[in-house]
Amino acid sequence: MNWKTFFAMLARDAHVARRNAIQLLMQTFLQPLLFVFIFGKVMVGSGYMPETYKSLLLPGIIAISMTFTGIWAVAMPLIAEFQWTREIEDRLLAPISVGWIAIEKIIAGMLQALVAGLVVIPLAWLVLRPGVEISIGSSPLTFAIVIILVAGFSACGGLALGCSINQQHIGLMFSMVMTPMIFFGCTYYPWSALKTFPILQKIVLINPLVYASEGMRATLAPQFQHLSITVVIVALLFFDILLLVLGLRQFENKSVS
Repeated sequence: MNWKTFFAMLARDAHVARRNAIQLLMQTFLQPLLFVFIFGKVMVGSGYMPETYKSLLLPGIIAISMTFTGIWAVAMPLIAEFQWTREIEDRLLAPISVGWIAIEKIIAGMLQALVAGLVVIPLAWLVLRPGVEISIGSSPLTFAIVIILVAGFSACGGLALGCSINQQHIGLMFSMVMTPMIFFGCTYYPWSALKTFPILQKIVLINPLVYASEGMRATLAPQFQHLSITVVIVALLFFDILLLVLGLRQFENKSVS
């Protein structure tokens, strides 16, 4: 393993991210903050939602931000590098194995997802205050485990999608994958709210965003009903490993072809 080459690639991706900081900020924070403002400020302020909904909503918004950022940060550059810039060919010529090139992409995506999640917390709190009751003081270690696993599944998912979708199908990826994932990911409501739809409640458990949202809710707003944190961690770990294996296989196949 050539660590010098690995960290050089990681530093290059960090430099590109800093150079495109404004564009990344718009992509990462605009949509979540709009959701926070409309659902948490306007709907609650108008009396259509109870005041406690602010605290219920915020963990889901953090999960969306991290998931969207991690997938976008890995998938979009890969689609471009493989299909029209051909920049990936330079990386494949580097003195490092193909698998480690993919892992570097995942780590870069995870770091961006972690930054997105941690920055959204104070921004959303400023928009929603007063009346937001969230805290990580009681379980900081559990919160750290959850956000790392969420960042992992988003980046690994981005790797799998980026190596599987052609450039002409990017819009299809968002309409057929991202949109259902968000609306059935228990981001705007807890999983227990689906108890009146028992079949749907079981089907949505195949969506990793459900566990991301419920994990955030369990650590930041435990006063609301949520899935067991043990179930959340085990499920997120399962999706991390599954998407990592699928992503590495797709990346290697794409690189050879």
